[in-house]
Amino acid sequence: MPEKLWKFIDNFGSFESESADKIKSLYFPLANERLMSSVSPDLHGDIKTGQNSFLLSPVSRIDLVNLKSSRNFWIYIDRDKVWSATGVSKDFKRIQDDCFHLKAGLLWQEISRENKDIGLKAEILSFVPAGNDPVEIMRAKITNVSSKRINFFPTAAIPIYARGANNLRDHRHVTSLLQRVTLHKFGVIVKPTLVFDESGHKANKSIYFVLGWDQNSRPPEYLYPTQEMFCHESGDLEAPGSILKNELPQEKLIQGREAMGALRFADTVLTPGQTKTYIIVMGIVESKREIKNYINKFKSLKQVENSLGRTKDFWITHAKQLDLSTGDPDFENWFRWVSIQPFLRKFFGCSFLPDFDYGKGGRGWRDLWQDCLGLIYNNPHQVKGLLINNFRGVRIDGSNATIIGKKEGEFTSDRNNISRVWMDHGIWPLLTLDSYLQETGDFKILFEEVAYFRNRELNRASELDPGWDVSYGQRLKTSSGKIYTGTILEHLLVQNLVQFFNVGKRNHIRLEGADWNDGLDMADKNGESVTFSAMYAYNLGLLSDLLLKIGRPKIKVARELKLLFGKINYNDAKAKNKILKNYFNKTKFMVSGAKSQIDCVWLSRDLKMKSIWIREHIRKREWLKEGFFNGYYDNRGERVEGKKNNLTKMILTSQVFAIMSSVAKEWQVEKILKNIEKYLFDRKLKGIHLNTDFQEEQYNLGRAFSFAYGEKENGAFFNHMVVMLSFALYKRGFKMEGWRVLNSIYNMAMDTQRSKIYPCLPEYFNLEGRGMYSYLTGSASWYVLTLLTQVFGVRGQNGDLLIEPKLCREQFKNTSVISINRSFAGRAFCIKFSNPKRIISDSYKIVRVSLNLQNLPLTENCRVIIPRRRILSLPAGKINKIDIILT
Repeated sequence: MPEKLWKFIDNFGSFESESADKIKSLYFPLANERLMSSVSPDLHGDIKTGQNSFLLSPVSRIDLVNLKSSRNFWIYIDRDKVWSATGVSKDFKRIQDDCFHLKAGLLWQEISRENKDIGLKAEILSFVPAGNDPVEIMRAKITNVSSKRINFFPTAAIPIYARGANNLRDHRHVTSLLQRVTLHKFGVIVKPTLVFDESGHKANKSIYFVLGWDQNSRPPEYLYPTQEMFCHESGDLEAPGSILKNELPQEKLIQGREAMGALRFADTVLTPGQTKTYIIVMGIVESKREIKNYINKFKSLKQVENSLGRTKDFWITHAKQLDLSTGDPDFENWFRWVSIQPFLRKFFGCSFLPDFDYGKGGRGWRDLWQDCLGLIYNNPHQVKGLLINNFRGVRIDGSNATIIGKKEGEFTSDRNNISRVWMDHGIWPLLTLDSYLQETGDFKILFEEVAYFRNRELNRASELDPGWDVSYGQRLKTSSGKIYTGTILEHLLVQNLVQFFNVGKRNHIRLEGADWNDGLDMADKNGESVTFSAMYAYNLGLLSDLLLKIGRPKIKVARELKLLFGKINYNDAKAKNKILKNYFNKTKFMVSGAKSQIDCVWLSRDLKMKSIWIREHIRKREWLKEGFFNGYYDNRGERVEGKKNNLTKMILTSQVFAIMSSVAKEWQVEKILKNIEKYLFDRKLKGIHLNTDFQEEQYNLGRAFSFAYGEKENGAFFNHMVVMLSFALYKRGFKMEGWRVLNSIYNMAMDTQRSKIYPCLPEYFNLEGRGMYSYLTGSASWYVLTLLTQVFGVRGQNGDLLIEPKLCREQFKNTSVISINRSFAGRAFCIKFSNPKRIISDSYKIVRVSLNLQNLPLTENCRVIIPRRRILSLPAGKINKIDIILT
């Protein structure tokens, strides 16, 4: 294999590879608002609109290697020259290997295969048009690269699965009996009669189609509408009998069979250098009228080219909303991919790519809020409605729906109907909303009124309501039967105050179903999360500060919430539990609907006291003699981290949130960093492990420790936590350490001999340095957040623009000028940092700042603040230039 798996070829994130076909687990995302696809270098992958509507058979990572089903394009010349232009065929004829080449960019892929024995070159483009068209387009160009005329029969071959993912193992054959096939002039249309589900069958609405025509809009001559007809009894999709024997379709039954979109075009003669092009359109709709529209929309090569151009422009525009100039073109191109990952999560959720085979659509609660982080810095006002809607998923007990659908107000308690809660879920809404407030200064959003989520789970899923059903609805009601609404500020108070009282025997917040680490899921009775107790302390302090910023002397909250206000003996865990039980009893099925007025200054002081108490409690009880924090207690109530039996156990998460929340004092941060270096830093791969090797299963803590060490949540280089460590270090003033951590992710991703991935930020790297779970990870939003707000230091402060760079010497090694382009308050900015003397020290100060060539006043501590009113006076239609000189 070449030294690098791929290389960038322009400034828009496009890349090429000569060897991607050698790594069968590689895949690439294609998507728009209605359709999601994955495609590999040999065109394996799938196409779907949701969990119950797959055009191609659903694939996991291993299926990319093992599955015969794929998009294919066959060329028949004679019995000795049969060729798969995608490279997916059995070695039934000894012909020379193809010369492979791949080009890809922001959501388009083109593979090229040339075979000298065959004398042809195939270039196959794949993309999903930007917008709302639920189709994937495949353009196949066949060129004669020999010195002779070549006559061949071309056949596009797309197996049509046409049902839900569950039917792979649930009535696979029975559901094939539901298939109803229509032969169309341009291809095959399939509409199953039912969505098969023994808990309740439903009439099917989805229509699946594979259509095609040549460059002159001529339809295929013959159709093979079933796999049986296409493959024959003795063949399969990698050696179909109709291709090998060059046989035309026979009259057979076509209903109730595994469907096939095999389109045989007229035989073609190409002279040397001549090219013939074919267009294949695959899609999922609910109206046959739409199919007619798509035929007309993509009928010509020019229409396809124009659609491709619009698609490229769409994704490049999104990728350039945060545009960097760093002197390192590879980093800038790689960051383009990272910056679109939050948009990919908006389309795919946490499912529907080969690695993500555990999801059923929708986004998880934590994912939803963290994805909003990345979107806020692109266009906060577009995110406002999404933020408001998300708060409708909060329950009055402080928990929340865990899955959020694409439609407004679409919430699900749990994707698997398991009654459980994650104790960290109350953290993320406030962190995200605070970013929005800082960017916009829109404190009025805190007083938007929204309902609370209600379903059968009560009191943080500790009880079920036997009287609840869907007819009640998913909105909390008052005792008079009206839907209750409260302000977003009230929702935030509920989420964070409930948790202050929801403590275990050690007086830390209960772990419940798990926290950020989903793998800590076996300690729901006695487990406690010190880690996220620290973050709830941070949130309570943040809420305390917000109450003094809102400009109101009093606020109205649900009368029941007053039970969680006021001073008690915080050291008494049982007293806290008693208060929480009383609150739960008062809000179990409904609320009164009455509201109380609370003095903001008094409530701010109360929240601050609670915040301080948690911080001091953790500092006193959980700082270990080894020089780091313990973050957990297991289901036996035993401390998890520290040294025991000559084995030191350390978890990165425990340290990250202690640093981020300021529970860790500066001297403790320094000791933590030394121990991260000692216990978690991998000297070979130059990355940071999520935890040390505990060397045995942890049945009283969670499934994570049953994974092989170095995979997933058991000691992998888990990028979400690594980038959060970087953010926390920058936030606390440890900029050199923060950059080293942040840069380790980029270096591991770009070491493609090991990472074996396309440009992106994967969920984690394993012990081999291999990138796993590409594209759909919340770490991308945190990476964008860290680079923008901490490294470049460009962020909002109560609606004003704050510039507080935390740049290091390494960032100026290739250039004396670096810059970032972003929008703020509806104005476009290019913010340029000049270091004319190429600083070799990491200590510097800002000596001059200008806005459109007009000097600005400086503040202390290397900061610049530009008031929002000044920004709003700037022209909206131009790029405004901020020049910063460092010395």
